[in-house]
Amino acid sequence: MTRVGVNGYGTIGKRVADAVAAQPDMELVGVTKTSPDYGAEAALRRGYDLYAALDDRAAAFEDAGLGVAGTLGDLLDAVDVVVDCAPSGVGERNRPTYEAHDTPAIYQGGEDAAIADASFNARASAEIRDADSLRVVSCNTTGLSRLLAPLDEAYGVEKARVTLVRRGGDPSETDRGPINDVVPDPATVPSHHGPDVNEILPDVSVDTAALKAPVTGMHTHSVNVTLEREPTTAEVRELLRGETRLFLIPEGAGIDGAGTLKDYASDLGRARGDFWENCVWEESISVEGRDLYLFQNVHQEADVVPENVDAIRELTTDVSREESMARTNEALGVGLDSLLSDGGSPRDQVAADD
Repeated sequence: MTRVGVNGYGTIGKRVADAVAAQPDMELVGVTKTSPDYGAEAALRRGYDLYAALDDRAAAFEDAGLGVAGTLGDLLDAVDVVVDCAPSGVGERNRPTYEAHDTPAIYQGGEDAAIADASFNARASAEIRDADSLRVVSCNTTGLSRLLAPLDEAYGVEKARVTLVRRGGDPSETDRGPINDVVPDPATVPSHHGPDVNEILPDVSVDTAALKAPVTGMHTHSVNVTLEREPTTAEVRELLRGETRLFLIPEGAGIDGAGTLKDYASDLGRARGDFWENCVWEESISVEGRDLYLFQNVHQEADVVPENVDAIRELTTDVSREESMARTNEALGVGLDSLLSDGGSPRDQVAADD
């Protein structure tokens, strides 16, 4: 059993904690919070041992009636690996603490690539050996790496061009924006996403442009890839359908955007309405000559969660990448390729079941 601590029980951290707790070969030792807020109370209600992220905050938890098992240092001494899920930039400040406790660490994509020995994506990363730290790349980079890796393997990627329409903030981030605008973010090209993809796929030529929109649901990618060989549209659809962390939305599903995707995930019983998979509109997949076009949605709160689980095994075990992904997928229920295939819309399926 790999003993895991999660430092930062927020949007990503709470999901990583649940995912670790679901793995038969991992033990979630505890999670940290900086303040005794509703998240700390929810962690205790879920049965997770709670630790104060800052030494001088422990008394505040006790005063609020939320007992802590110790501080971050105590957690680090009790685990084999820590997953840093602190806000962007805080991971860099946490790194000396992890190193002082000789605790291997996994960071998130909001940190610079230089923070860790290697950047990681379970589907697309090159072999990683003898690392003491990994950085799981951002939600958008994760989504693009999952998509571009099989395309490059099967047909070769001459050039990828992606326009990202990013959500303004997560549902709980009431201080984010824009409120009534769509803004280039940044106005320069490429955005940071293309260079970040090259941390995973260094030989793939990719340009990215990003905008920010007043929505909270998901990111949307408009993708154009010039391939080195010329497949048919049907061949590309079949290739992508074979990827466990890509969900091809059937044309007859009645799913037209992030809202219905989240509603579908909730109806499936997915906790928090999460999509761990890229959601690719099957009808958008079109090949003209060597140019491939498609739309995909990336759930920014969730798609990196299985990658964090696989990164834990990458750092602490000799389990193969393929075996780790299979274990993670099975434990979490990742993979929706068969649920709607040849079955019409969700409403049609319910009618058939009745």
